Amino acid sequence: MMGVIHAGYRLLLGPSWSRVAPARLEAAVGDRVVLVTGASSGIGAGTAELLAGAGAHVLLAARRLDRLQGLADRITASGGRATAYGVDLADPEAVDQLVADVLADHGRVDVVVSNAGKSIRRSLAATEGRFHDVTRTDSVNYLGPARLLSGLLPGMRARGAGHVVNVSSLNVDLPVAQWAGYSASKAAFETWLRCVAPEVRRDGVRVTSIHFPLVHTEMSAPTYDARLPGLTVEAAAEVIGRALVHRPRLLVPWWVRPVALAASVAQGPYEAVQAQVLRWSR
Repeated sequence: MMGVIHAGYRLLLGPSWSRVAPARLEAAVGDRVVLVTGASSGIGAGTAELLAGAGAHVLLAARRLDRLQGLADRITASGGRATAYGVDLADPEAVDQLVADVLADHGRVDVVVSNAGKSIRRSLAATEGRFHDVTRTDSVNYLGPARLLSGLLPGMRARGAGHVVNVSSLNVDLPVAQWAGYSASKAAFETWLRCVAPEVRRDGVRVTSIHFPLVHTEMSAPTYDARLPGLTVEAAAEVIGRALVHRPRLLVPWWVRPVALAASVAQGPYEAVQAQVLRWSR
């Protein structure tokens, strides 16, 4: 039953959220060097397996090196190519070392799937005395990815080709109560990319941002009931695969833009509704 619900939800997102023909994905990523951050589980792991199956050499980056190595072994055993790199994106020196290592080992990176992220749902009151969690969220979701791309984009620009896919969230379009730290960090990186994209586009490098709705992953499980309509990890990976083929600048569900516009124009009523929901949920 849940599979039917999730499949129906995917159809409601529109044709841009559907899978792409395997041959087209192979043409887009075959023999490319693709770095996937946050690859130890969830969307990152699913994307790495999908792209490796299409002929890419996937570079797996995340903090949990043991999980990465297990994924790399599975990919290799099935005939694919994968290399694991342990890194904490909140550590600037570790990010710089990752850039140095992948360029030394492979000479280039053709595609970056910037997927690593930290989710944090916390009210303002609950944040008191724990602002270090906000700082780390900002480091993982914004500063680390920006530093990583700052190290890899020069090579792409010099070669005149490359693609960056940012795995983002609807929280950027529709900020909601109790998600301040997470939403702000995601919006900051999105704004950084919007400023950088025109600079690199003239050199042949494309940028895609995908604002995902709910995806049922290990990270989302503590916050969202598995019975809620959402995408599976496999479906989310297929959306990223499609983005690598068609290379849109922005991918959001069709209904988000009118809702976001209404929420922006009527901020007072939008906040009042959220405040009422918070009172009901106490």
